[in-house]
Parts: sequence; C-alpha cells; structure tokens
Amino acid sequence: MSNYSSYELLRASQLASELSDEECRVLASAVTVRDFGDGEVLVAEGGSDDHLYVIVSGAIAKSKHDSGSGKWLNLSVLTHGDFAGELGFMDGKTHYAALRAIGPTRALSLERQALERLLVAHPQVVYKAMRAIFRVVHGILHRMAAEQKELTNYIFKQHGKY
Repeated sequence: MSNYSSYELLRASQLASELSDEECRVLASAVTVRDFGDGEVLVAEGGSDDHLYVIVSGAIAKSKHDSGSGKWLNLSVLTHGDFAGELGFMDGKTHYAALRAIGPTRALSLERQALERLLVAHPQVVYKAMRAIFRVVHGILHRMAAEQKELTNYIFKQHGKY
C-alpha cells in the first residue's frame, strides 16, 4: 500500500468534502491511519467502539459469526470510500455485527474523543465533519428504504414487476 499522509488520505475522502485545506489539516491531526490483516476483527459482535473508519483500501465486512459452523456470514461488505462504525461512533451503542477486514485493509480511524477535543478551538471543523457523517448515514437510510420498498413489492407482487 502506498504511503500517503493522513492529510492526503483524508483530503480524498467524503469526511473532508466540506473542509478547506487548513480545516482538513486540523482534522488530519486527529486521524490515524491503520492497517488491518485479513480476517482481523476491528469491533467484535456485541462490542462497542468509539471509532469511525473510512476505508482507504481493501474491504471491511459487517459479519455475524455462526457458532455452529464456526464460519462468518458477511451481511455487507464495505470498500474504498465507505464509512464503517459510524453509528457506534455517534452513540457508543454495541454493534449488532462484527466489523472485520477482508484482505489487507487500510483505513483512516477517527476516535470520538479526538474529534470532541477539536470542538472548542475548531468548532467549524467538527460541524463540517459531522455534516459529512450524517450525509453518509442519510444515504444508507435512503438506500435501505428503497430496498425495503422493493422487498415489499416483491412479497405482495405489486406494481407488475413480479
């Protein structure tokens, strides 16, 4: 994997979409670049974590562990540019599924407390970062609503598509 700085990686991400170069440098000081090995668990199922991950390369799966077979069931796979752990980052609640690396994976990691430490000196940076996070969450909710509508149409054989 190439050796870009946290600033360069952050600048290219959705998290910095509204940030000026100087604001991006401020946020980059709170971000760490983390590398994960294949199968490495970032957050255990039922565990809590206060980190937001922005995938730079590789993939992170939201997975449930089948205790009977000992295998992982991937519920979804997130790739370059996607956020992982955004809801746990926001509210600190436990994860319904594990987050684990699929192949070698590099991600930006932002700890909630690191972002909160910027609040007094750089409130605009925090505000703009939070807007970016909420835009991503809104996109997820929009996609889920569309999928639920499609599933309902399929189950009730509505709209002549099925």
